[in-house]
Amino acid sequence: MAITLTKKAADRVERYLASRGKGIGLRLGVKTTGCSGMAYTLEFLDEPNPEDQIFESFDIKIFVDPKSLVYIDGTELDFAREGLNEGFKFNNPNVKDECGCGESFTV
Repeated sequence: MAITLTKKAADRVERYLASRGKGIGLRLGVKTTGCSGMAYTLEFLDEPNPEDQIFESFDIKIFVDPKSLVYIDGTELDFAREGLNEGFKFNNPNVKDECGCGESFTV
């Protein structure tokens, strides 16, 4: 399996990296937190870790550490605007349950 981006998400990452003036891609991961146990992490990356798994979608490199990959393998990252809110949305096929606020999940 792999980690992928929608075209909207890839365009947003590309614009942000260009305005930032540096960066080699996007790091996705998970951390233990929240009422359901896990939360996604997302950051723009300047330097990879040696153990990172690297995926590419729409010419954007996506870096994932091996521990996180177990929980997010197969995930598609989208960028959505809903009313006045906008942000990245994780479409993760491994999620069994999410908390009410949408900040954390269980696999």
